[in-house]
Amino acid sequence: MFTTVALLKMRVTAARVIADRIIEITLEDATGRDLPAWQPGAHVELRLPSGLLRQYSLCGDPADLRSYTIAVLNEPEGRGGSREIHEIATADAIFEVRPPKNNFELVDADNYVFIGGGIGITPMIPMVSEARRRGAGWRLIYGGRTESSMAYRETIAAHGDAVDLWVEAERGHPDLRRILAEAPAGAEIYTCGPGAMIDAVAEEFAEHDHLGALHFERFAASGPIDHSGESFEVELAQSGITLTIPDGATILGEVRKVLPEQPFSCEEGYCGECETPVLDGTPDHRDDYLTEDEQAANDVMMICTSRCKGARLVLDL
Repeated sequence: MFTTVALLKMRVTAARVIADRIIEITLEDATGRDLPAWQPGAHVELRLPSGLLRQYSLCGDPADLRSYTIAVLNEPEGRGGSREIHEIATADAIFEVRPPKNNFELVDADNYVFIGGGIGITPMIPMVSEARRRGAGWRLIYGGRTESSMAYRETIAAHGDAVDLWVEAERGHPDLRRILAEAPAGAEIYTCGPGAMIDAVAEEFAEHDHLGALHFERFAASGPIDHSGESFEVELAQSGITLTIPDGATILGEVRKVLPEQPFSCEEGYCGECETPVLDGTPDHRDDYLTEDEQAANDVMMICTSRCKGARLVLDL
């Protein structure tokens, strides 16, 4: 059975505009205690007064256990979370925060290529610092629509020739073919940003067999979410409960009716928060989180979006 993670009560100690529609927020424990440690690639989840849950990459210094730093892009066309944060994230505002979790870990390697787009640059900042600390070779490609929309642009540019800034208004999109072709053999490729950019990196990555692995983290689903399909049963093995999942419903939604503490976040299949072990049955994977090999193994699934290819699933819940 999943365990409930204790939330941190955190106070905003600083909030400042760092680019168009982007604010940087510094959070400290409201009681003054040291914070849980984290590694590059980790994120925290903010629980907003409205009840919305939103995840943000940590972009500060992992050695600093007194504060966490996140950067939030206000997305007017989004589901309201970023807008709410921009409205209430003033000094002394209090948030409940889930401790850091890392689905985007920086593996050991001799060389890295980091490709960040827009607000997707945030997890790359501590990754670059860690690569430098390890003495590894690295290159960072950072793309944005305009200079004024690119958070931390000047700080990143200070790293020198290892950084390649692609301002779309001046240079267009990054030349992924050349970037990946010129990457050292075995280089680990990390990318984060708009879905179209991640898809383009993944497509080009498949054409270069000299590289290491591709690692990516999405901030949104790659396309419309489809919850349609024939109804099926889900047995919750640990709870002894069997549920019927009708057409248009989600496993997560039905599970939370009987297990309200079941973890979840994005509800669009890209964050990994609701990953659940599968004991029997064949999932119909509709997520953006699992790799093709992980989906083929059918031993875990994202219950916020995926369904069943047969009549019954047994989950380890």
